[in-house]
Amino acid sequence: MIRAHRLLAAAALALALAQPAAAADPAKVIRDVFPVAETGFDPQAVHDLYSGTVVQALFETLYTYDYLARPAKVVPLAADGMPQVSDNGRTYVVRLKKGIHFAPDPAFGGAKRELTAEDYAYALKRLADPRIRSPWAFLVEGKFEGLDEMVEEAKKGGKFDYDRKLAGIQAVDRHTLRLRLKATDYNLPYVLAHEPTSAVAREVVEKYAGPDGRVMANPVGTGPYRLEQWVRSSKIVLTANPSYRGFTWNFASSDPADAKLVAAMKGKRMPQVGRVEIAIIEEDQSRLLAFQNGELDIMNLEGPLAPNVLDGDRLKPEFAKKGVQLSRIVDPEISYIYWNLQDPVVGGLAKEKVALRRALAMSYPVHEDIKVLRNGQAVEARYPIPEGVVGHQPNWQPSIKYDPAGANALLDKFGYRKGPDGYRTLPDGKPLAVRHSSRPDTAARQQDELVKKAYDAIGVRVEIHKEKFPELLKLEKQCKLTSRAAAWIADYPDGDNFMQLLYGPNVFQSNNACAKIPEYDKLYEQSIRMPPGPARDKLYQDMTRIVEAYAPWRLTISRYRNQLVQPRVQGYRRHPVIHSYWQYLDVAQPGQ
Repeated sequence: MIRAHRLLAAAALALALAQPAAAADPAKVIRDVFPVAETGFDPQAVHDLYSGTVVQALFETLYTYDYLARPAKVVPLAADGMPQVSDNGRTYVVRLKKGIHFAPDPAFGGAKRELTAEDYAYALKRLADPRIRSPWAFLVEGKFEGLDEMVEEAKKGGKFDYDRKLAGIQAVDRHTLRLRLKATDYNLPYVLAHEPTSAVAREVVEKYAGPDGRVMANPVGTGPYRLEQWVRSSKIVLTANPSYRGFTWNFASSDPADAKLVAAMKGKRMPQVGRVEIAIIEEDQSRLLAFQNGELDIMNLEGPLAPNVLDGDRLKPEFAKKGVQLSRIVDPEISYIYWNLQDPVVGGLAKEKVALRRALAMSYPVHEDIKVLRNGQAVEARYPIPEGVVGHQPNWQPSIKYDPAGANALLDKFGYRKGPDGYRTLPDGKPLAVRHSSRPDTAARQQDELVKKAYDAIGVRVEIHKEKFPELLKLEKQCKLTSRAAAWIADYPDGDNFMQLLYGPNVFQSNNACAKIPEYDKLYEQSIRMPPGPARDKLYQDMTRIVEAYAPWRLTISRYRNQLVQPRVQGYRRHPVIHSYWQYLDVAQPGQ
């Protein structure tokens, strides 16, 4: 009898472990805000931070990052342990956890759909599918055995054959994925922790994809949340995924400042929050007013609003007294103004075109950007790899510096003459005007004014072009913008993620400047075959000098990320790489 009871108890425990975690409490709601509109929720197709943040909540990568570990540490997510690496970093074997299921969807015909290794193989192939035109194709191009050849055949034949066996990406069995690389790459786990490599179900794609093969409005993943409502450019509502297995909040930190957070959250079954409501509010003052009125639980404090809330790096007393929390880090990012090297006015590698871009770069006052636009909530970006990312050079002295007098002299030397109105012409005497594109919000308008002031000081006329953020991204990827202020935040904390931004084959993807500089490309191709270390750092320094010489962009700042959090929210700490944090949070009930 005792043995029978034990068997029954063991069976009950096994059944409980096999069941998905109970849905989070729908009464626990987090109200968040994005300052610009999203573009959609296809992991392999979207490229903006805000869409990617939602993607991280809906889908799962093989790996993620420890929520509290600093520096950022890769840990398993859907994978059952870290990969087995052999052949000098060319072969990776990843085993999946069993019993992970996609959110319910009609595409599955009413059946529960388990996550398999084939779903990750399919997702990696989708990144390379020419029809999808993924901005993340650079993550897989030139990397996996046989994949580039499949792409070339698809371009010729018009169809990408997902059923074709591929040596470089193989589902060995239902829960085992084997990846074979063309060359050594010990950074692959970073790629497998990045949301574009999230698993997608082929039947969902085939049911909902548009003519371009993308599935923007019907995301179905295995993550902690699912899309409940989407009003484009206005509102996004996520609710807990009833099929999600859950996890126990069990993170540790060596930072004494995290002790209270850990005490409040340790041991809780996650996610606790059952509903996430995201508003899109583009105007700075409107976002802050909504937070002050208790309509938002979390918001990022942009630089223009800092004097309203902060005294230096601390909350003003009226916010501190209300129990508002401040989470503050320097983002692992760079902001920059780029000039399209394929543009007829500012592009090309001819000496007079290089001189024009260098003069434009030298005219821009980064110190005023930090003081006036960011209200001190930023630091100058001097090197293309930011602080906190492997390969950063803290003592780098850039050759491009604020020097309007030098910029004027350079333009004079290369034949950009001033007319009676004070504005310069091209060396052939034709009118010179640089078209600068930006969003139609207050912060962008302020930067437009600073750009105009800078260009006026060297006699270059600027034309301001306004578009909504999603349209700017679309035009940018087609190399149809002349110039724009852009930013890149670390997808993974390694310098390669930043140095690839100017690699020629990444034009139409992450290379916003549409730059093809042979000397740079040659060194970059050497760097990707090298492990982190002094030798690779030397290549990065040489590449940086090439960038400064040709001036496809002007590095500007790295922003402080000041996240304001209402007192009722528990467990929040800004992570340098993870953007979707709702699954790590709880909401205190009244009286707690």
